[in-house]
Amino acid sequence: MRKSLILVRLDIKYCDYLRQFDYKVPYNYGKKELRPFIGVLFKVHNCLYFAPLSSPKPKHLKMKTKLDFLKLDNGKLGAINFNNMLPVTEKNIIKLDLDKDSETKKEEKYIHLLKEQLLWLNRHSENLYRKSKCLYNKYCNKTLPFNIAKRCCNFPLLEEKCKEYNNSFCNLKEK
Repeated sequence: MRKSLILVRLDIKYCDYLRQFDYKVPYNYGKKELRPFIGVLFKVHNCLYFAPLSSPKPKHLKMKTKLDFLKLDNGKLGAINFNNMLPVTEKNIIKLDLDKDSETKKEEKYIHLLKEQLLWLNRHSENLYRKSKCLYNKYCNKTLPFNIAKRCCNFPLLEEKCKEYNNSFCNLKEK
């Protein structure tokens, strides 16, 4: 049985570092405490990966699920963008506390959405794992259609940079 999925945020400095090597790494703005760049954490082969979630938008209802894009509850709960998944370690993530008290109605509504997304993702985790591994393997084997490959982050390069970052920069922080 698989471990339950969790939602996390990414360290802004880590994302900025990766973007130096791959311009497709999404921006992780840190202006809002809860909202920026939240995603689901899971393993692809032996590497921990983060895939960003998108809040529901009217366009999600019309879009088709593709190899690099999965609608959550037919788009009603948003989507997950596998093309932007990033390799991470425990040092690069910030776990979300979805049980904390909300300070505003807006934050309460957002936390409710995150809980609904997580519940849906855990119920459909086999599909999430299958799609992420398929995309990853096709990217690495260079068998992805060009229009999908050009949207994807360079997974092998970013795995290498993830190791470099966590061996160099994180060790400096600990000293």
